[in-house]
Amino acid sequence: MIKMSAHRNIRLLTWFNFFLDFAPYNPIAVIYFSTVTGSFAAGLSILSIVSISSSLCEVPTGIFSDAIGRRKTILLGSMSATLAIVLYAIGGSFWMLAMGAILAGLGQSFFSGNNEALLFETLKEENNQSEYSTYLGRTSSMYQVGLAISAIIGGFAAQHSLSLALWLSVIPQVICIIISFFFVEPKTHEKERANVFHHLGEALRKFRTNKKLRSLSLASIFAFGIGETMHQFGPVFISLLWPIWALGIARMLSHVCAALGFWFSGKIIKRFSALKVLFSGQLFNRAGSMFAYGFPTIFSPILLPVTSFFFAMGHVAQNTLLQEEFSDQQRATMGSLNTFLGNIVFAVFAITFGSVADKIGPGHTLLIGEILLLPILCIYLQVFRHEASA
Repeated sequence: MIKMSAHRNIRLLTWFNFFLDFAPYNPIAVIYFSTVTGSFAAGLSILSIVSISSSLCEVPTGIFSDAIGRRKTILLGSMSATLAIVLYAIGGSFWMLAMGAILAGLGQSFFSGNNEALLFETLKEENNQSEYSTYLGRTSSMYQVGLAISAIIGGFAAQHSLSLALWLSVIPQVICIIISFFFVEPKTHEKERANVFHHLGEALRKFRTNKKLRSLSLASIFAFGIGETMHQFGPVFISLLWPIWALGIARMLSHVCAALGFWFSGKIIKRFSALKVLFSGQLFNRAGSMFAYGFPTIFSPILLPVTSFFFAMGHVAQNTLLQEEFSDQQRATMGSLNTFLGNIVFAVFAITFGSVADKIGPGHTLLIGEILLLPILCIYLQVFRHEASA
């Protein structure tokens, strides 16, 4: 049975996730950035700046979260995310977008590691951490519900004006700020009293001595760095096959499938184990995406959303496995270290990806990205074999 304080945090996190990703600008972000800056490479460079900013702030904000608490960290992240979208909406130049990207990266770094730690510690306080994958899946599904509903709004708003989609995205971020004030700090979270370098050193030692953690972290880093770039660039590929007003529909289908994957992931993980779900999810995701990009037709934008179901299940399985390996004292910091390196990969890959797309086109570039993701399957297979023989 979940007590009132835990129920409150879970309920608030559910709505927070919904409004955080209620972003009508999301389906046309790369198109908007590319229109303002003049090329795919420059447009994707805005996302690289987000990634670099997040990377530079990841470890400090992770330590910040472990030191002063999850609730204050969420509040600061919400404020940063709101200001970022305001600057995007003002737009007009590369530098205005770049300033927004810096704040967006800061906001992401505040949430990274912190929000999962809040959920895990909230459940642990009630000795209910075994249900982490279930509640992570359900609360994460609300990201996708928010994205799905806002994608439709964004698609039709973009048909009228790209900047309108940006201004509409400011409203839900303000709601996130309001929600942030009502979270309850988990009692199981102890404020870190050691100095920053000692705290970081302890987190790094955990990675050095835990082979399973290193393997899972390496896979998650490259899966995010490459996969997120391709996800953000996806609407450009779809715009070659469908009209711009339909981009919102394509993204809505993707987010609905992902929401279902997140929602049912807990039950599926309990039945088959997190590692099996993680490996099979990656396998089906790669197969479906490669077919869609390798043989592009008007049906490709319908096939791609199906892969989001497997992505969502794999994401929950991956996070569950990582949380089991993280230490309580450095939980947010260790999560932030993984995200830090993932953002570095994203920053480098996004610029390279955009440059290649300018030369050979979106479809072929996305197919190359899928091929680059295949080695991750080998890492998961290695972990699976090690677990089976242990």
